[in-house]
Amino acid sequence: MSSPAERRAAVRVRDHEAGREFLDHLAARFTYKDREAWRKHVLDGSVTVNGAPAPESRILAPGDLLEYRPPEEEEPPVRRDFSVLYKDSALLVVEKPGDLPCHPGGRYFKNTLWWLLRESCCREDEYLSLVNRIDRESSGIVLAARSRWAAGEMGRQFQKKMVFKRYLALVEGRFPPGTRKVEGRLAPDLNSAVRKRRAFLPLASTHGHSPDGEICATTFRSMAFSNGVSLVEALPHTGRLHQIRATLFAMGFPLVGDKIYGPDEGCFLRFIDKGITLEDEKLLRLSRQALHAAELRIRHPASGSPLRFHSEIPRDMAGLLEE
Repeated sequence: MSSPAERRAAVRVRDHEAGREFLDHLAARFTYKDREAWRKHVLDGSVTVNGAPAPESRILAPGDLLEYRPPEEEEPPVRRDFSVLYKDSALLVVEKPGDLPCHPGGRYFKNTLWWLLRESCCREDEYLSLVNRIDRESSGIVLAARSRWAAGEMGRQFQKKMVFKRYLALVEGRFPPGTRKVEGRLAPDLNSAVRKRRAFLPLASTHGHSPDGEICATTFRSMAFSNGVSLVEALPHTGRLHQIRATLFAMGFPLVGDKIYGPDEGCFLRFIDKGITLEDEKLLRLSRQALHAAELRIRHPASGSPLRFHSEIPRDMAGLLEE
């Protein structure tokens, strides 16, 4: 966990991860840095095992505590114009713009929604945990709990599928009319040069058997078509990483502005290397992926009363439809 006063990440070695060398484990599990970068952190003592420096060849055991204390460095700029939709002693509901990470990670710590909320909406010693998370480039509603008890209660609502979530997406091409529920499984895309990319396979192609992936299901509804793009409503029935993005890509309707699941995954590789090119900007249409968390329905953890939050489609997405 990271603390507001100090940037620090800590994680324990799980049983199935034991037996691996220290450096091999870092490079395989935390892919936002390459192997050589992690080697430098091991050598300079930025990463420790059980509170002490360790050689890169150390064999890890179950329960070993790995801690990473990164050096202070300038973080990439982000948007900070979030708005508070609801606030009480248990919950905090905000509307996040695109291009703002939710949680600390990688190059981001203070330039995250979590940090900004702690600075502007919380006491110095107050607990704050983001219950749901959306991608850095996605916009829309994010729910935070202001106590461990509230976080646990809201987590159970998500686990028991008592929460209603509705997204709006802009996709390339004319999406078929009507409503359709799409079920399948998500697994690492072994054919992609992007390590974090996931592949969606329809359940029909695996005869209902999914040994290597996570089952997922999303209902899509076509809402409008203009300027070569479609506005699509997405209702996720499961909460998998990249679920909506990977499913739409597999259906042949990639998200507008998506650097990983868009028309050319090379956009992402160029983006993390030297930045987006002018050709990439024209291809993507938007500077960020056009996915918006538009509605959230929950029950208050204390009273049990129903709560519904709504967020209008952002100007950049609406503007592309109006052009």
